[in-house]
Amino acid sequence: MDANRKAAYFTLVDVESKKSYSNIALNHHIKLSRPNSPAFVRELVYGVLENKMLLDYIIDQLVPTGTAKMRVNDLVLLRMGIYQLSSMDSVPEYAAVNESVILAKKYAKGREGFINAVLRHYIKSKDLINLPDRRKDEVSYLSTKYSYEPWIVELWLDQYTPEFVEEMLKAGNKTPETTIRLNWLKVMKPDLIRQLRERGYEVEEGKVCENALHVKGSGLLETALYKAGLFSVQDEASMLVSVMMEPQHGDVVMDLCAAPGGKTLAIAERMNNTGKIYASDVYKRKLTQIDNEAKRLGITNIETYTWDATKINSEMVEKADKVLVDVPCSGLGVVRRKPEIKYKKYTEELDTLPQKQLAILSASSAYVKPGGVLIYSTCTINPYENQRVTSEFLRKNKSFRKEESIQLLPNVNGTDGFYICKMRKENNLV
Repeated sequence: MDANRKAAYFTLVDVESKKSYSNIALNHHIKLSRPNSPAFVRELVYGVLENKMLLDYIIDQLVPTGTAKMRVNDLVLLRMGIYQLSSMDSVPEYAAVNESVILAKKYAKGREGFINAVLRHYIKSKDLINLPDRRKDEVSYLSTKYSYEPWIVELWLDQYTPEFVEEMLKAGNKTPETTIRLNWLKVMKPDLIRQLRERGYEVEEGKVCENALHVKGSGLLETALYKAGLFSVQDEASMLVSVMMEPQHGDVVMDLCAAPGGKTLAIAERMNNTGKIYASDVYKRKLTQIDNEAKRLGITNIETYTWDATKINSEMVEKADKVLVDVPCSGLGVVRRKPEIKYKKYTEELDTLPQKQLAILSASSAYVKPGGVLIYSTCTINPYENQRVTSEFLRKNKSFRKEESIQLLPNVNGTDGFYICKMRKENNLV
């Protein structure tokens, strides 16, 4: 049995049946199965996850009873097989079918004949399968072709042209580059570039942030360079939050909703390990990750503590020069890293999310000194969670004014989709 496809199969079953996060499940099964081509496993897993709705649409054309009541094992095997046949040019047709049947014999006993028949049916009839008519239903066409829940497509069509939305959907289905943030406390950019290239990595400088590098090559987090704390993995959009904050040496900074801590640590590096950063999160276990990363990076100016960000900590009122509010959000800007986000149904929780975000922003604003800076950020592309939240906050809080804001988009900036708004508290009210 092919260990690569076995690892991909178990990863996809975990994501489908246990609602596991794809990156965590993938790393677990690669470590467990020890496939000889982890890159193949990742390509197959993310290819299936990124195209799940399209694959199910195809299966529904091939199987009279459809996918709705199909067992998870059968469904995962068919998705894997059809994705290999339709999108992986390196995989011969016979290999895609035969390896799927072998997996079925082991993990979907008695269904191998069914799997074989459906895949062979697809090979014969794939040119006859048509997508929904775009002229009649733009949302259905885009939703099916790019595998996004219809409400996401509708949300973006309300903001952008159909052509631009299609570019966004395509960009969200592309595997992002590995981007790292160099740690100025331990290394300068030319030295890190040289050391990475000496180890066989391809390195390019970032386009948005000066301390960002795009790196190609495997085993990056196993290198002595990473273990010594010379860099961290972080997308440029996330890095830009600390850039726009402009933290100064000796500042007092508060980071609410801080876990897992990438922005906290980036701020500490920019402060050259001076001043003080108070990083809080409602979940204590998540703060351990920040503490561990700080040790790896040689950072000592961060103090972590648990706190509900919707409540005001009276001890910290007007004590901070800079406050970061990176609120929980729908995550629509990071679907290229977490494709399972594309399949979230629209729920009442999403409806009430802006209210929670505004509550967190309002409470957190109490910590800003007169003349200080308040940063609001999300990793989503949704005006209800972004511009509308900050506009409502500014309407209710006349002591703050907006200095700048930006909506980063994968198809425009080559980064994750982030919204960042920088606000300043006035020294004196007129």
